[in-house]
Order: sequence, then structure tokens, then C-alpha cells
Amino acid sequence: MNAILSLLDATWPAAALSRAGAFTIREGRGGGSRVSAATVEGPFGAGDIEAAEAAQDALGQTNLFMVLGGQQALDDALAARGYRVKDPVVIYAAATAVLAAPEPGPLTAFTVWPPFEIMRVVWAEGGIGPARLAVMDRVAGPKTAIMGRVPDRMSGVAFVAVVENRAMLHALHVSPAMRRQGSAVNMMRKAAIWAQDHGATELFLAVTKANEAANALYASLGMRIVENYHYRSR
Repeated sequence: MNAILSLLDATWPAAALSRAGAFTIREGRGGGSRVSAATVEGPFGAGDIEAAEAAQDALGQTNLFMVLGGQQALDDALAARGYRVKDPVVIYAAATAVLAAPEPGPLTAFTVWPPFEIMRVVWAEGGIGPARLAVMDRVAGPKTAIMGRVPDRMSGVAFVAVVENRAMLHALHVSPAMRRQGSAVNMMRKAAIWAQDHGATELFLAVTKANEAANALYASLGMRIVENYHYRSR
């Protein structure tokens, strides 16, 4: 399996996985595209796509496929079946040691698990509701929520989990009124410090290409693009 996909599955897991032909089927239970999309492993044919569609139909889910970089054959096959591109995404990565310095100022970011109710409220403000919080609860390994603060008010939230020597950050949201005050940077650095303390040497995250502000932030922190994918939806 693609290493990035394996990391995504471990740190933002679907409710259940199954097989349909050459495809892995994810049961999302409302947790978003990432935990609901089918992915291919190895050669496939039209019958495999049809089997994946039938499996998603049986779950009551939209026919949705994740197409990783280099999977041109899958992209072409889905386009021929009337699937349209949805949400192109890039994966960024950086060494935790790079992201962890300089250390954020005192009282600017905290690690909390389980998240406080006010953190859940801020996540909901960003469209991260109970179904996505359930995804976080399913993570089996080391995990934490990050709470940002500017200067004496809660400013944002994020989630990070570790698998062996890699960490992945998800669900970063800063309240609109609290933006442009350095909170996202402080939370990123706090996430890297926590990940480093739990054995991770690299931190990854996924962001849509359309989110220009977030892409600029991650690039400014020295993160590099290591993978890309998009969805195709019917």
C-alpha cells in the first residue's frame, strides 16, 4: 500500500474497511471524503470498478474514489465513466525537529485529550462535527488535540496522531476572528513538539490546493509537498 495512504488510514481511520475486486472500500459514516473513498491496489478492470460502486451503494454512500499521484489509468477510467474531479489535495511533510523550533510562547498552545467541550464547539464552527470527531476517537495509537490561545482567548484547534516514527496533523481550524495572530504557527509547532516526544521524526498533513492561505503557511514553515491526490465523484 502507498505509504502516505497507510498513514492516512491509521491516523484518520474509516469505520470499517472491506474489499471489492482490486479496491479497498471505506465505510465513512459521515466522516468526510477521506474515510469514504475507495482506493485501488494493483491492476484493475471495469469489473473491479463496478464491484466498488456496488459496495459503496450497499453502504448508502456516494460513488467516490481517491486517485493518488501516478494513477493515471484509474483517473482516465473514472473520467470515461462520467466521474468528475473533486477537491485536489496535496500532502506536506517536514522533520518534526524543524517544525518544533522555535518553541511557541507560554500559554499559546496546549495538548489536550480528550478535547474539551469548547474545543468541539470551535471544530463545529469549522465544519468538523460529531462524525469527524468520531474518526479521531477511532485512532488506536498515540493521539492528542491541540488547543491554540491568543492572547487570553481560545483561538483554534487541531488533531495529531503518531504511527511509529511518523505523525499526521488533521482538522486544523482557527476561528475567523482569531486569524493572522500567529495561532496556526503556534499550534503547528506544539504539534511537532508533541509528535517528537512520541517518537515521530516527520510530521505530515493534507490540504486542498484551493486553500491558498494554508498552503502559504505550510510552505513558510519549510514543509514540502510529498504526494498529491484528488477524488472523483459521480
